[in-house]
Amino acid sequence: MITTRSLTLLWPGLPWLWLRGSVAGLLLAFAFAIALDVAIVLTWVWTELVGREFALGLWAATAGVWVVATLSAVTTFPAPLPIGRSAAAEALFVAARDAYLGRDWLAAETKLRGLLVVAPTDGEAQLLLATLLRRVGRRAESRTALEKLSRSDAGRPWLGVIRRELSRLESTLPAPTAEGEGGAEAVVLRLPADGSSGDTAPRRAA
Repeated sequence: MITTRSLTLLWPGLPWLWLRGSVAGLLLAFAFAIALDVAIVLTWVWTELVGREFALGLWAATAGVWVVATLSAVTTFPAPLPIGRSAAAEALFVAARDAYLGRDWLAAETKLRGLLVVAPTDGEAQLLLATLLRRVGRRAESRTALEKLSRSDAGRPWLGVIRRELSRLESTLPAPTAEGEGGAEAVVLRLPADGSSGDTAPRRAA
C-alpha cells in the first residue's frame, strides 16, 4: 500500500486526485497530460509544424512543471486516511451520540462535524449527521449527505439504513423534532460486532 501511494508522486496532481479525490489535483493531472502529449506529438509525429527550438522549449517547460509539482507533492503528501477511530474520535462520537439522544441538536451537529474533520471517512458519524439533519427538517442537506455516503466505501455497511433514511425523506409526513411528538424514538447507530451488513436494523433507545 505504501509503495502504491508513493508511485502517485510520479504524475503531477495524482497524489491529491487518487488519495483525496481533489478537483485541483484532477485539473493539474489533466493539464500535465495535455502538455506531455503535445510535446510528444510535435517532436515525433508532426515535426514540420514547429521548429526544433520550440519543441525543446516545450519539453523544458513540461519537465519544469513535473519537477515543481513533484517537489510540492512531496512536501505536502496526503497522509493515509485513518482506519477505525482513535480514542479522541471515539470520545467525540460518544459525546455526539449522547447529545443526539438528549435532543440537543446543535451540540450533536457541532460534535459530529468536528469528528468528520479528523475522521472524514467515518461512515457511522456521517449517517448519524444525516439522520440528525432529517429530524430537524433540513431535508435537502440530509438527502445530499445520504446520497454521498451511499456512493462511498464508508457507506457500504450502512446501505440498508441509508435506504430507510432516504425513504423517510420521501414520506409526506413531517419528521418529529420534539420529545413526545408522535412517540419518536432515537436511532442509535452502531456497526454490528460480527461485521454483518448494514441491513441489520439499528438498536433503538427510548
